[in-house]
Amino acid sequence: MADHRADDQETADAHAFRALLRGLRVWDHELPSFDVSRAPDAPLPLFRQWLREAAEAGQPEPHTMTLATADAAGTPSVRTVMLHDADERGWHFGSHRGSRKGRELAVRPSAALGFYWAAVGRQVRVQGTVSEAGAGESAAALHRRSTGALAAALVGRQSEVLGSTGELARASDAAWERANREPDAAAPDWTEYVLHPEEVEFFQGDARRRHVRLNYRKQDRSWGQELLWP
Repeated sequence: MADHRADDQETADAHAFRALLRGLRVWDHELPSFDVSRAPDAPLPLFRQWLREAAEAGQPEPHTMTLATADAAGTPSVRTVMLHDADERGWHFGSHRGSRKGRELAVRPSAALGFYWAAVGRQVRVQGTVSEAGAGESAAALHRRSTGALAAALVGRQSEVLGSTGELARASDAAWERANREPDAAAPDWTEYVLHPEEVEFFQGDARRRHVRLNYRKQDRSWGQELLWP
């Protein structure tokens, strides 16, 4: 009898979950247009414009992005990280060299980024090779960030198995104390990475599903453009 009740509950939970998914709505507000004929020759100016417009539209944390990497066998992994900069070299982000993404980038130095800004119905996808910035640039990038970012870098051991939350609390308290005492403290494992784009896609959603997709492809030292079907 208990097994039947458990099965009935599981079925009810599954139905409720599917009903929830069907009831969720996207883009129930006016979306901006995207005139591809006015797009710049290179993707960087458009990316900067779109991120600014997402922020102005009230998109929370528009500088967060999905980062996808793969290990030596090609097994992918994905996580959300923060964009540090976007310039003529590429898209910048930071991590510990010994973290999972750091280890994967060491053996397979290519990655993909994804930005999604629901407030304006826009996505940007960036793909390319990744290189490490030098130790000096990495340290400078870290020390431009918050005390909390420095404390997290000083804790280190990212992606390693954690024995207990108490162990983390002790390490974090010590790192915060040091970060406040030594704002220029070194965190040698912390690394600034630069993704050098080879392909950048801009997606503007449309309520009638006539999405506009403009893709930039690197061609030697210039960029080509192509439209993609939704």
